[in-house]
Amino acid sequence: MATVKQWPVGERPREKLAEMGVTALSDAELLAILLGTGVRGKDVVTYARDLMAEYDGIGGLLAAPAENLLQQQGMGPARVMQLQVVMEISRRYLAWQLRRDDGFTQPSMVRDYLTSQLRHQQREVFVVLLLDSQHRLLKYVELFHGTINAAPVYPREIIKLVMQFNAAAVILAHNHPSGVAEPSQADQRVTERLKKALSMIDVALLDHFVIGSGQPVSFAERGLL
Repeated sequence: MATVKQWPVGERPREKLAEMGVTALSDAELLAILLGTGVRGKDVVTYARDLMAEYDGIGGLLAAPAENLLQQQGMGPARVMQLQVVMEISRRYLAWQLRRDDGFTQPSMVRDYLTSQLRHQQREVFVVLLLDSQHRLLKYVELFHGTINAAPVYPREIIKLVMQFNAAAVILAHNHPSGVAEPSQADQRVTERLKKALSMIDVALLDHFVIGSGQPVSFAERGLL
């Protein structure tokens, strides 16, 4: 089996990056550069492709639990930490983008940010995004944690946070670890209760996102607010 070094120069990931730029690389080629070397019987690009196939793409690989990754051939603690660092950098970059000027007026960016924060969670997490009067992010708070399918939500805790940070508006979000993002009747009841509680202190509830394995669901887009 030929190694990557024996491939034509234009097909080697690093040389391709230098010549054509990072956007010209496939997901497997990007991952191959990060990993550096393959494993016994596989060059690094083939190894990268196999890993992504195992985890349904680069996103699934980056979001996979460390204990799961460590069971894969060639995946030691150092490589797992590399992947965790890449994932965290991407989350922080999205957060930085959203803190700039009009970030939270762009639903697609909010959706991407919440997906990066919540899709990998193994239990249900209820999140509050506290915004100022210009809809800029003041604070991201993972407020309630639940079991595989439930998280207790207490309006008084959300009101306390709003008052603490002097927020003018709120976006809510939670994940469905089962993978199905469709809002339940319980989700709708909780949202209505929180909307009423926030309106009493003149704070707007802008949206509530449900994050699953597919496209996140927006209560505002569904007309549920």
